[in-house]
Amino acid sequence: MIVPGKIVRVAATARLHLGFFDLGAGPGRHFGSLGLALDRPATRLTIAIADRTIVEGEECERARRYLMTLVAAYGMSGQHALTIEDAIPPHAGLGSGTQLALAIGAGLHALHGLPPDPRRDAMLLGRGARSGIGIALFQAGGLAVDGGRGRNEQPPPQLARLRVPEDWRVILVLDQGCAGLSGAGEIAAFAALPPMSEGVSGTLCRLALMAALPALAEDDLAAFGAAITRMQAILGDHFAPAQGGRFTSRPVAAALERLTAAGAVGIGQSSWGPSGFAFTRGDREAARLAALAAAPGLEIQICRARNDAASLSFAD
Repeated sequence: MIVPGKIVRVAATARLHLGFFDLGAGPGRHFGSLGLALDRPATRLTIAIADRTIVEGEECERARRYLMTLVAAYGMSGQHALTIEDAIPPHAGLGSGTQLALAIGAGLHALHGLPPDPRRDAMLLGRGARSGIGIALFQAGGLAVDGGRGRNEQPPPQLARLRVPEDWRVILVLDQGCAGLSGAGEIAAFAALPPMSEGVSGTLCRLALMAALPALAEDDLAAFGAAITRMQAILGDHFAPAQGGRFTSRPVAAALERLTAAGAVGIGQSSWGPSGFAFTRGDREAARLAALAAAPGLEIQICRARNDAASLSFAD
């Protein structure tokens, strides 16, 4: 039973991981990445003080682990009622674990009158080991760039954040019959991949810094899309030995081919997939492309970029 008082509501949305920059030895840093916040799918939860700890709803086992870890780490008193009302699909390449972790952390901090600390929450819950994009986008939305892992144990620092034009749309292609790598499988895959050459890393860095970011700043979707497509092709080929090809899901790959032929830009796979994405401008064109991408076993969503932080509110 919930103890009378405040209930905290938190909503955090999915993100696209648009690619790493350096998977080699690098100049003392590893990874570095580019990512974009979407307005859907979303993780929505409520948390309140209760007479006993109850965790209900989607992803409840993982949510319970996160809750208990944070309560113990911060020495929070009392019991909690946590309800996961909606959850970003897990193992789909959309940042479900990090957004769930940070949403629980934000809710707990607010409930106990403490300032938010998403970077520490991420460290305590084992998030942000390679990419800091999920943390940055939880805090501010938009498109973010992180500087990769250094020699310390901190999550990668955020280097840049840009707003995404309001009329840009993302065609999100979901394959619920397939799962991307995660956990021990992901660790093993990274260990087995060959190091990335300095030349390839340099190309990825130039595509990000000298093509994708300035194109976004100038609202040049065609140039942005060309840079993202090229980055994704390079990274897809690098990860192909671990995921069975440039894309994890063959149906998603086929849908992305149709989208490319129909004029979509910025074609790629988010993280290990299987979720694929493509960019376009405006609702009418997005609807046309979404219809062309449709196929049995796939879910197609038309998304906007989210240019704001995850939401948090109080209810009595």
